[in-house]
This record gives sequence, structure tokens and C-alpha cells, in this order.
Amino acid sequence: MTTLSPMNRAVPSLLAAALLASVVAPAGAQQTQLLPQQKRITDEAIHADHGAYEATQGRIQALNDGGRPIRDYHLSKAQCWLDVSFHEYSRNDRSAFPQQALTESEKLIVGMEQGVSPLPIDTPLVNKAKYLRDDLWQRLRVLHGAPGFSCAQQQVACGEVELVHAGNEFNQQQWRHSKPYIQIAEELVNEAEALARQCGAVPAIAAAPGPLVANVLFEFDRDAYRDIRTYSLESVDRALARIADEGLKLQGITLVGHADRMQGRGFDANQSLSERRARTVRELLVGRGIDPARIRYEYRGDTQQVQQCDGVRPRAALLECLLPNRRVEVRFEVTR
Repeated sequence: MTTLSPMNRAVPSLLAAALLASVVAPAGAQQTQLLPQQKRITDEAIHADHGAYEATQGRIQALNDGGRPIRDYHLSKAQCWLDVSFHEYSRNDRSAFPQQALTESEKLIVGMEQGVSPLPIDTPLVNKAKYLRDDLWQRLRVLHGAPGFSCAQQQVACGEVELVHAGNEFNQQQWRHSKPYIQIAEELVNEAEALARQCGAVPAIAAAPGPLVANVLFEFDRDAYRDIRTYSLESVDRALARIADEGLKLQGITLVGHADRMQGRGFDANQSLSERRARTVRELLVGRGIDPARIRYEYRGDTQQVQQCDGVRPRAALLECLLPNRRVEVRFEVTR
């Protein structure tokens, strides 16, 4: 979390009260409350809330100093909840999100301070955040049960929190504002999967690290190479680089073509559109040196939407929101 910068003035009474409460309240009690929204209008009020954030950060630091590693799932999740709470508070989010995210952080802190076991692993959609990107949530659930989870705990925890953060932004300001946090979550999931695969690095045990998954995204109703979102090709190149860097053996590649729920140029267009997209990605991979005999196809049309975008308007915003559905999943089947 970014260090909170104190204001260049004497500590006001509200801040003193906030810090005093953290000292005199019973150890481990859940107590941190931000000031009501209508009172966040003075330097004194904001400084008091900053004091509450600093006190919570200090409790996380004390747990770390006491021996709980920063990469621990629950400590990482407490930190990430605290970070997104402060981030939105600093952006003047007047909704319940900053308080509810802070409360989730403190729930975990209290559990760790009191030695609760097992600690919860659920991730509430605080402030009624929209549930976005089911595909990423599913990959995170798989990681919880993966042999290499111990090496990926921090990335999994923060990926879950960022998906909630994105859902909150979607509810407040639609897709354009949630997109950066979706991208952060996707990067965290990719990183977590890579760390889990490498965890332990014992070839005899890690004979089947599981597939690497990349997604190539297309413009609406388009299927040619020029219609690919260029940045999405980076996920393919990262997967190929990991195969080389980790010394993995590529057994095969499955391309799964998809389309969004819009009808495009014809009522039955989406199935064939998903097929054409998969064939475009096949040529892209062949151009990167992949043996075409290793590549197989599946075409799903619009039957597997990962982003619903209900109620999004106008049409341009809806098409942008539906972008994750216009994809070709590239599944690299690898062994060591």
C-alpha cells in the first residue's frame, strides 16, 4: 500500500481520537469506521480517516513482523482489500465501497490476530459489486486446489479483490472504468498460474502442469488478423515464452472460438464467425513456428459468454463491454 502522506499541520482532534480508539479498544476488536460521507469535507475529517487507514496498515505490519509472510493468502488479501479501499477513498468514492472493503480487510486481520483456523477464503461482492469475468473466477478457484497454490497465494488473493473492485466500478461508471481493474486481475491470474506451475520445480512430481491459456480478442463481427486487438496477442507471446523459459514440452494446442451475443450479419452468423476466428488464430500460430499438426479446433458460437453486460448503453459501450466474449481461447497443452 502506498505510504499515506501526513498533512503539514498539527494532528487535529479527530485524528487523535481515531488513533486513541485503536489503542484503547480491546485487542483484535473490529472497530475501524470511516467518517460518514457528509463529514468528509474538511482537512481534519480526511486526516482522521487517513489515521484509521494508517492504524489498519500498522496491524497488517505487526502480523508480518510476528511471522506471517507477506505472501500468505489471508495477509495478502487483507492488504489488497485495504489498498482498494484507500484507492477509492482517495478518488472521492462516496459509495459504501471504501468502508465495506476496509471492513473485509479488518475481518481477516481480526481472524489472524486471534489465531482463527481455518480462516475464510470467500470473496464477498461488497457494495453489490457486479460479478464480472466468470472465466477468471473459475481459474482462481482451480488455483486454490492446485499443488503449487502456496507459491501463488498473493496473486490469487489480489486477483479476487481486483475482480470485486472492477465490479464496483462497473456498477458506478460502467465498462470504461472497470476495464483497467479487469486487466489487472487478468495479469494477476496469469502470474498466479505461472507461479503455481513452477512451484517446487520437481520434474517427477510436476509432470502435468496443466494448460496455459491465452485469449485473442476480435473486433465486433470481424475475424481477420487485422481485426485482432493487438494487445491481446501479448498473452499468446507470453505463453510461448513461458514454454521456452520453463523447458516445457508442447503436446498440442486447442483453439476454442467464441462470439458475443450480438447477431452480427445474420441470425446464424455467430457459430461460423467463431470458426473463422479460430482459423485466423491457427494461421497466426503457424506463423510463430507452431506445427499445424499440433493444432485442433472447437467452435462455441455465442454459447459461452463470460461477460453479460446487461443494461449497458449506448451501443458503442455495449460492444466494448462484450469484447471478452469475442475471443479465441488458446489452450497450450504442456508437460515437463
